[in-house]
Amino acid sequence: MKSIRWYIKKLREDVKDILRWLMGIPELLEKYAIPILAVAFVFVFPLIIRFIIWSVMAAKPVTLQTDMESLESARRKIGQEIAALDRKLDAKRPGSYYLVINSASNEFMLYKGAEIVRKDKCSTGSYILLKNGEDQQWMFKTPKGEFRIQHKTISPVWKKPDWAFIEEGLPVPPENHYTRFEHSVLGDYALSIGDGYLIHGTLFQRFIGLPVTHGCIRLNDDNLELVFSSLQVGSKVYIY
Repeated sequence: MKSIRWYIKKLREDVKDILRWLMGIPELLEKYAIPILAVAFVFVFPLIIRFIIWSVMAAKPVTLQTDMESLESARRKIGQEIAALDRKLDAKRPGSYYLVINSASNEFMLYKGAEIVRKDKCSTGSYILLKNGEDQQWMFKTPKGEFRIQHKTISPVWKKPDWAFIEEGLPVPPENHYTRFEHSVLGDYALSIGDGYLIHGTLFQRFIGLPVTHGCIRLNDDNLELVFSSLQVGSKVYIY
């Protein structure tokens, strides 16, 4: 059995070994060109980060209850904003019939107030560019915006513009030449929204739903009759 003196002596030797090892660290770092600051940064930086995080958490404690209250407050605010927008929309929505045309999907919706009376396919502008030399060109697109019905016509007659002759490779006749006037090509009804643009029928009903027009809106016979009877002069037409 070893004596207490032996254990004390052994402990002193171990302490001396540890001290010698610690004193040799700077020499080791210098030998391998490891900056002391880098070593200090590796050990000290995580402690600094932890301290900052603990400080923030202590200053602003985040709890589940606080998060739920914030979410509920945001939900109420969004609900109030939506309700305010709905009231504005209701104030601007016509109480009678009006027409909405989606030129991207070639669809129309006939409304009466907030109720959809009819939704179906239509045809809008082809976006084809027709050129006549360097001086003339036409882009066949449907205008977008808010319009009103200017006038309504039964059994409309189409007065062909210059581009219709150029498109067919024909010479352009005088302004009121008889070759400019064509019957039946616009269907039974036409509604003008201004600037030469019409809502009308077509002889080529199989193309309804495609962007094939020169800017007007084409409907099939049944839809055209319903729109014509529903919309009055002054009724609104929205195109987007």
